[in-house]
Amino acid sequence: MIEAENLVKNFGSICAVDNISFQVKKGDILGFLGPNGAGKSTTMKMLTGFLPPTSGTARIGNNDIQKEPLAAKRLFGYLPENGPLYQEMTVLEILNFIAEMRDAYTTNKKNEVIEHVVETCKLRDVRNQSIETLSKGFRQRVSFAQAILHDPPCLIMDEPTDGLDPNQKKQVRNLIASMAEEKSIILSTHILEEVESICNRVIIIDKGKILIDEKPEEMRQRHPHYNAVEIKLGNTKLAEIKEEIQSIPEVKEIQINGDDILIIPKGGKDIINIIFDVTLKNNWSLANIEKAPVLMDEIFGDLTQN
Repeated sequence: MIEAENLVKNFGSICAVDNISFQVKKGDILGFLGPNGAGKSTTMKMLTGFLPPTSGTARIGNNDIQKEPLAAKRLFGYLPENGPLYQEMTVLEILNFIAEMRDAYTTNKKNEVIEHVVETCKLRDVRNQSIETLSKGFRQRVSFAQAILHDPPCLIMDEPTDGLDPNQKKQVRNLIASMAEEKSIILSTHILEEVESICNRVIIIDKGKILIDEKPEEMRQRHPHYNAVEIKLGNTKLAEIKEEIQSIPEVKEIQINGDDILIIPKGGKDIINIIFDVTLKNNWSLANIEKAPVLMDEIFGDLTQN
């Protein structure tokens, strides 16, 4: 388990992280979000012991990161933003170096583990190349490989898919999702699609404070068009449609744009079946019916633009 307890970080008169607390349990993939300068990376650096807090503390598996740093650090893998790598080393050399630093394996076991992460992170073709010759995407994969090398119960990752192409991003997301059942994972990202696809919990931080801590579906429910229904009708009088739909108790508002009609429910209620039944009952010429898209980017913007 990863735990932040009343973490505060001041840089002079600037409060970068303002008394935040949360827990990440086994099985959680926490999407840790916020605009640039919100305090995300600073929080992650305090969680991993790379930056001392002004006050408060962090625990990894019940080990206080300040009082028991070695015990805590054995329990997590860390992928920092723009993960630093020794440029002159080859991929295999740097993975060997990290394995030796971890001091957790016999020589035979170490070789097996390195071979496994090379395959897992699709590094076989570049395993003998120096880091300085690799593309940004491959460097990111090497950084990811070193973070999971010792199969830690906790993972803390700052922009793990940064620099990857769409196929590589999908591979990394699938890998993270496959590890979730046995690990506690924090994933910092600016990609809301990433949160929707693999995270079961979302924290949004802004100006050093936590704005929300909830499930992705709960976050989606904040959108004013949550469960709204879009229909397209032909050869039907709009006045008749509007009057009929407005008489439905579950409908809050109707917006008409040409043949396109947006129907917003009261309290986010799921009304698509109700609307479909109404179109059938009235023999309206229904060309299309679907739920209106709910963009998490819009919710994120509404929460953080102030």
